[in-house]
Amino acid sequence: MSAPSTANATCISDAPFRAADLEGWLREEDPESLGLLFDRADRVRRANVGDAVFLRGLVEVSNICVRQCHYCGIRAGNAALQRYRMTLAEVLDCARQAWNMDYGTVVLQAGEDPGLDATWVRDLVLAIKAETGLAVTLSLGERGLDELRLWKSAGADRYLMRFETSNPELFRAIHPAKHGQACDRVALLRSLKAMGYEVGSGALVGIPGQTYADLARDLVLFRDLELDMIGVGPFIAHPATPLGQAPLAWRSDQAPNTEAMTYKMLALARLMRPKANIPSTTALATLNLASGREQGLRRGANVLMPNLTPLKYRALYEIYPDKACSRETAEQCHSCLGGRLRKMGRKVGMGKGASPAFEERLLATA
Repeated sequence: MSAPSTANATCISDAPFRAADLEGWLREEDPESLGLLFDRADRVRRANVGDAVFLRGLVEVSNICVRQCHYCGIRAGNAALQRYRMTLAEVLDCARQAWNMDYGTVVLQAGEDPGLDATWVRDLVLAIKAETGLAVTLSLGERGLDELRLWKSAGADRYLMRFETSNPELFRAIHPAKHGQACDRVALLRSLKAMGYEVGSGALVGIPGQTYADLARDLVLFRDLELDMIGVGPFIAHPATPLGQAPLAWRSDQAPNTEAMTYKMLALARLMRPKANIPSTTALATLNLASGREQGLRRGANVLMPNLTPLKYRALYEIYPDKACSRETAEQCHSCLGGRLRKMGRKVGMGKGASPAFEERLLATA
């Protein structure tokens, strides 16, 4: 399908799009047409989630991981990496910081670390809930249903797990199964939703072997899963990984892992799921430190994730190289993001900032 022309770009509808329409927009290069797309996404964002930007305090709890993903710097096979696991008291201190900075949410992220067992995570969630009014988001990888139910009963509010790509063959190529047992992430996301979690997922943009059609199908899956939170970011391979050292052969219709393509995906994700929460990611800031986050916020995003991980650990959570802001203290990051938002004329959102999509689902099932 040919790319949309400027003449029909003025007729952008909110959603749904057919996959062919989405692929056309992903291939679009005309600045005027893209300007109309980005403007539409920004207006849909404003109408559905408002101008407030919610800040989620990110804590990278552990860089220990049993997985061998072919692009990730904390993969089990990276023997050069110094490993760490924060104590419960250290994580709780970070949660107190998030509360004192009025973030509303703390995001607990880690590799798939067996040391973060069901009881440890439950006790951490209970402790955070007892001391703060924070929403707790977990991003701990593929976990068992019993664990996930236990953490939900302890008070966990949200769960993040990217499906990375809707192309199952490509997913298997970059993401070897754990202990030979493949996990259906789409099915697991549906289970999380049934448990009552506010559910987030997303895709990587520009995986070697990923086509424009693959990205279009990712966008359709965002809609079909009725995601509450959507994260998209550029594919950046760590040099100490198979894809960082010997990339897969690129196809003629390879989708690029560029800043520009990521903005298109952000805008289209907003149109596919108008009431979802969508972050402007650190990976965008890594590609464009001067204004990557701001550009994402102007193209449909409404969330930022300032890092609260103690500096002695932060550089060790190197999923990809040269991650932005890895040497800033939590206080410096807080001040920087606040200043950037003020310059944009945007305000910091107060409270837990659940997505309107999730709130509507709660009302429908009450």
